[in-house]
Amino acid sequence: MASTTLLLLAYCVAIAACSYLGGRLPGRVTMTHTGTQLIMSTVSGLMLGVAFYHLLPHSIALRGEPAGVDSAVWWLVVGLIVMLLLLRLFNFHEHDFSAEHGQQHEHEHHGGEPHAHATEVAGNVHGLSWVGLSIGLGLHTLIDGIALGAVMSGGVAADGLLGVGVFLAILLHKPLDAMSIVTVMQAGGWGSAARERANILFALLCPLGALLFYFGLGMAAESVPIVAAALAFSAGAFICIALSDLLPEVHFHSHDKVKLTLAFLLGIGIAYGMGILEPSSFHNH
Repeated sequence: MASTTLLLLAYCVAIAACSYLGGRLPGRVTMTHTGTQLIMSTVSGLMLGVAFYHLLPHSIALRGEPAGVDSAVWWLVVGLIVMLLLLRLFNFHEHDFSAEHGQQHEHEHHGGEPHAHATEVAGNVHGLSWVGLSIGLGLHTLIDGIALGAVMSGGVAADGLLGVGVFLAILLHKPLDAMSIVTVMQAGGWGSAARERANILFALLCPLGALLFYFGLGMAAESVPIVAAALAFSAGAFICIALSDLLPEVHFHSHDKVKLTLAFLLGIGIAYGMGILEPSSFHNH
């Protein structure tokens, strides 16, 4: 138990630090359009792989077949629907910070017609636009934290790095989310002090969700069904983010198709390979 707790704390510190640093990047580092798309492709593949290779199988294993299969599928669908509603309601995830994007970057749609990004962050952002963005991303990052807390509650880390796949998917995704919030706040005229406070608060949300679940529901008596449901729910959320949010944006691009496809496959491969680093007990219940 001690090793699992320490590992979770280490994950939380790393996620908070990485998210905070991501929020500090706008204005300091100019990300290229292609570079951003490559990151999104890799992360989308990673999230899909984590959902199918880690979260869903472990949810089923915790409950046992056939009850585990039925329960996991139901909670997966619930997680997918909840995340889809969040995406539609708050319209978050502005993930292109390049100069090309701010200049109405156009690319061909799948059908051959030009598809233009209409965001133009620097010109069309209301002073309070970041509020809806922050609420959506805040709820999303709390779900990420629940996923991490659930996966850590479902196993023992004595012989491996428990939850490393989920941790890596969150770690690579949070800086982009933090950059989104800070960039929109900056475009809306908010000062550096307000942006700094928002960045710190956002960086702490995912660790907060993970620790609350782990030390609350995850350690409660008869917690196995709760942990199994949380894992399947998180799998649905990860699948929704990858398929309805990240991949469509990448799919619209007619350029760099080979690079983006290889990055996507790399993400899936990383997720599968993470199983080697996890304890054998995590996969063999």
